[in-house]
Amino acid sequence: MKTAITEMFGIEHPIVQGGMHYVGFAELAAAVSNAGGLGIITGLTQRTPELLAKEIARCRDMTNKPFGVNLTFLPTFNAQPYPEYIAAIREGGIKIVETAGRSPEQYMPALKAAGIKVIHKCTSVRHSLKAEQIGCDAVSVDGFECGGHPGEDDMPNMILLPRAAEELKIPFVASGGMADARSLVAALAMGAAGMNMGTRFIATKEAPVHDNVKKAIDAASELDTRLVMRTLRNTERVLKNAGVERLLDIERERGSKLKIEDIHDEVAGVYPKVMIDGDMDAGAWSCGMVVGLIHDIPTVKELIDRIMVDAARIIRARLTGFLDAESKATRKVA
Repeated sequence: MKTAITEMFGIEHPIVQGGMHYVGFAELAAAVSNAGGLGIITGLTQRTPELLAKEIARCRDMTNKPFGVNLTFLPTFNAQPYPEYIAAIREGGIKIVETAGRSPEQYMPALKAAGIKVIHKCTSVRHSLKAEQIGCDAVSVDGFECGGHPGEDDMPNMILLPRAAEELKIPFVASGGMADARSLVAALAMGAAGMNMGTRFIATKEAPVHDNVKKAIDAASELDTRLVMRTLRNTERVLKNAGVERLLDIERERGSKLKIEDIHDEVAGVYPKVMIDGDMDAGAWSCGMVVGLIHDIPTVKELIDRIMVDAARIIRARLTGFLDAESKATRKVA
């Protein structure tokens, strides 16, 4: 399948693996790229730019296909050396960067000077237009269904994607609630040139996370996520667990007086405990409503192949079938 995204990134299928903390290691990125999608290494999971350089090199040993690096610009407890991370990306020969969180505007000159294509994750049309204005090559339009940070507009993809298609000149992928061929076909119908999957890729055999995480995603329903940090206007969608319930209790108790320090233990340093140790009650970790559509743990190749075969079937048989049926009915009337 050819779209503006497959052409831009030199990939076979219009499927992007989003950056995910303590998930986007070389193993998963390489598996996605080898299966024809675009794999992404999560830059800030690597504690230093030097470690990111090693992870990029490790991924190159696993695939000769295009892959990218995610850089997320978000408030953190410790400031990150972004220029040094960008240098590691440039020196590693990476030509695709997914940015997220705050605007990447101040870092765009360095990225563009290195010949890097930038796809910025946005949760609104206005932010998407700003990304286009500052020179991003594409955007990942993130609906309210998404895991992680959905923004503060609470706009679902059935509205957000067509609005993005109305306004944007650069191509975009749909993100949030994406899990299968139905997601891809719907995204294409609403104007996207592909889709970005995060949570769905965690529940694959190659995802380098504890089996408890994969089992929790497989077992969860669409009702099992929670929104945290709303008062701080840093909303995050996470999978419910005992740590998240503790966090929500603190939020209710503190109300408008809530400070990030009040919930430090429930949000800081949680990912290694969950993703590596398998402690499912450690605290808040990003997870999308799409868990309700995840019912197995395939290999990455099995997942992507299934999506593309089923997408072709939906388009050719189901959708074209509606038109064929209409044509037959019209001929009978005539």
